[in-house]
Amino acid sequence: MRKICIVTGSRAEYGLLSRLMRLIQEDPELTLQVIATNMHLSPEFGLTYKEIEADGFKIDKKVQMLLSSDTPNATTKSVGLATIGFADAYEDLKPDLLLVLGDRYEILAAVTAALFYKIPIAHLHGGEITEGVYDDAIRHAISKMSHLHFTSAEEYRNRVIQLGEKPNRVFNVGAIGIDNIMHMKLLSRQQLEENLNFELGEKCILVTFHPVTLENDTAKNQVQNLLQALQTIDDLRILFTLPNSDTDSRIIIEMINQFVEENKNRTTVFASLGQLRYLSALQYVSAVVGNSSSGLIEVPSFNIPTLNIGNRQSGRLKSNTVVDCKPTIKDIKEKLLLVLSSRFKDSCLNSFNPYYKKDTATEILSVIKHFSLDELIQKRFYNI
Repeated sequence: MRKICIVTGSRAEYGLLSRLMRLIQEDPELTLQVIATNMHLSPEFGLTYKEIEADGFKIDKKVQMLLSSDTPNATTKSVGLATIGFADAYEDLKPDLLLVLGDRYEILAAVTAALFYKIPIAHLHGGEITEGVYDDAIRHAISKMSHLHFTSAEEYRNRVIQLGEKPNRVFNVGAIGIDNIMHMKLLSRQQLEENLNFELGEKCILVTFHPVTLENDTAKNQVQNLLQALQTIDDLRILFTLPNSDTDSRIIIEMINQFVEENKNRTTVFASLGQLRYLSALQYVSAVVGNSSSGLIEVPSFNIPTLNIGNRQSGRLKSNTVVDCKPTIKDIKEKLLLVLSSRFKDSCLNSFNPYYKKDTATEILSVIKHFSLDELIQKRFYNI
């Protein structure tokens, strides 16, 4: 029986992987192994490993790595601690295939350890570009250490091949998060508001803002500009989700919590909404604001606007529902009023999501189940 080991370090990533995990778990010819790490194990970020267990998954190993600091020094040391932890986990679990998603530093540690253990790696969401963050380099590094690739668009498939990966190992399957939307029963407005203990009202936005890690000391200024712009729109209700455990994330968390404390009548904040509440909220909010990849990948499938702030997502494919803006008070306010306008919202109703393909999770399942693993480890560079 083929053992498929999935590593997850954040709430968002687990949400994307959860349906595929279920399919693996239910397949009689596969064994699912789960390693939880990083934010899942942190009280500060909501101890979201409990969500994994509540969904009926067994966590086979927990890899502690997150230090109580968000400096470059602490992040670097966290990667080192994680690499040691993953080595111990692989020693015990002995997976046949490691499956990872994305570009975060804990995933870099996971695949680095797997490289030395000669464990074949399947990588989701390779070939993408995010010029504002160090995740961009991490993503390409993970691709080079991986053996099977599942990209979210044909342009990204071509880029992975350009990195020297064999075309018969690179599959354009679309974005797995969109596939989840198609198969999930979402909450009604009343259920969501009761669950959140927050009324969405007539005009509500969902805000997520992460540090732009290739910029120096911009987090405080950019979030301050965002919050000041939001303060000027009196009738706007705001649902915040907090950032990932990146360098400089704590200043963002502190500023958002203070803003919510000062604006209790129209704001609320969650360390993690979880996939069900997050996707359910997208049915009812007027727009998504910030610099999360979800604003570009999943949100367009709900035919609502995304205001994408700053450089974090520079280089990604974008639907016509996405409006870019500079991280200044003036530009954020002007572009926010644009995306909240009836005219722009109407234009989103007939939008096309470039990341959509049918049956993403089942396509991935078929490949990881049937693709021969015998000769995957020794790779040859594919010359175009």
